[in-house]
Amino acid sequence: MAASTEEHITDPSLAAALETSKAAREQAQVLVDTLVQAVASAPPGAALPAEVLTELSRQQKHLNTNLAQLRGLHRAAHFRSRDTKAQTANAKHEVDVLHLQLQNLEYEQRHLENEIAACEGFDHTYQLLPLIPVEEFLAQHPEHADDDENTLMVARINHERQEREALEQQRLELQKKKTKLIQENKKRRDDLANLDKDLEKFIDAAKPIYKIFEKVV
Repeated sequence: MAASTEEHITDPSLAAALETSKAAREQAQVLVDTLVQAVASAPPGAALPAEVLTELSRQQKHLNTNLAQLRGLHRAAHFRSRDTKAQTANAKHEVDVLHLQLQNLEYEQRHLENEIAACEGFDHTYQLLPLIPVEEFLAQHPEHADDDENTLMVARINHERQEREALEQQRLELQKKKTKLIQENKKRRDDLANLDKDLEKFIDAAKPIYKIFEKVV
């Protein structure tokens, strides 16, 4: 069985307006029925009795009262409906703003998740370092035996840095020695070259003496 219109109305003011409308409709029907019955009962062309006119006037006043009350309820319902629409629009705007903020948060969450996944899958440079095996490192530095994975990796990287810095220092010192040896060798070559020149000059200067000795001999 279909529900009546009254069962769907829960607002007290609308329910009152509906009840007043129903009462006005019934009152109007009673007024019409009374008038029709009075006209049908009266002789043709005769005026309606005074008591009938009084009853009709009473019912008309009652109907006007219901209509006036109905107009007031209708006006109040219209204003409430307008306020409700405004409140609904404001609430909808707030919901739209919250929905947009939620979409932005979801977008930012997906962006951060993608960034985290990219970072987790990124081949970091430290992973390519030729670090010594963990066992060898711990054998040299047993104080790191209880370190977690990250702390241990940092310690191994620092160890590799120190080793490379020491090797670089050795390389620089050897480079200095090499440069010094090159300079000394160059000086010796220059000295030998000068000695060769002096020797040639000496030989050239001794040639006349050599010829004299050849004649004497």
